[in-house]
Amino acid sequence: MATVVPANTEMRKAALTAGVGLVTMSALAVFANFAVVEGLVTEGDAEKTAHDIHGSVVMFRYGVAALALVAVLDVIVAWALLAFFTPAHKGLSALAAWFRLAYAAVLMVAVGQLAGVPSLVGDDVGRGLHGVSRSHAEALVKIDAFHDTWNSGLILFAFHLLTLGFLAYRSEYVPKVLGALLVIAGLGYLVDSFGILLSADYSAEVAMFAFIGEFLLMLWLLTKGRNVTLKELRA
Repeated sequence: MATVVPANTEMRKAALTAGVGLVTMSALAVFANFAVVEGLVTEGDAEKTAHDIHGSVVMFRYGVAALALVAVLDVIVAWALLAFFTPAHKGLSALAAWFRLAYAAVLMVAVGQLAGVPSLVGDDVGRGLHGVSRSHAEALVKIDAFHDTWNSGLILFAFHLLTLGFLAYRSEYVPKVLGALLVIAGLGYLVDSFGILLSADYSAEVAMFAFIGEFLLMLWLLTKGRNVTLKELRA
């Protein structure tokens, strides 16, 4: 017969670590992406973008640092989710972790593009008008490269969510509806990422609405994940 037993200490710590990591990542990503990158960058206008970044260069640098921290936290969260979902399926848990680790690596490469922007929009003395315009254009190219690289990395993140959703659905200690929502979120990221890759005019943002799955996972890990129970078979 099957008896219900509390999850081990490692699983409970993993749930807390993943939950706290996801909350911290969300705060950092909102600041970096919306308040800094999107707030200071004007698409297609190199001069205005350079002027705005130069005027808020400290905030821009903080935004770049925040994105780098997000990549580091992705590694920590990948480990925590691996530990938490291993009882559901060891192999798939490892696969989900590797997808997230690969995404973190791509994100760090993307952040490297932004790191070189401040030096290109800095003091214009001695560079001449042509040199200044060229530097500003190069800065915008780096920002575009950041977006393109990050978008490509989100394909890996989508497969992470799809695998994680399947794990949550087949496990006996995570609500199945949460697993389904994670799968939907993963599909949303796939649609958006491939849409951008395949069409320059793509403007839909399906993943924006699919974020509910990620948010509920974060909330569940913090409130319920630390108290999960497992079924143990006994003769």
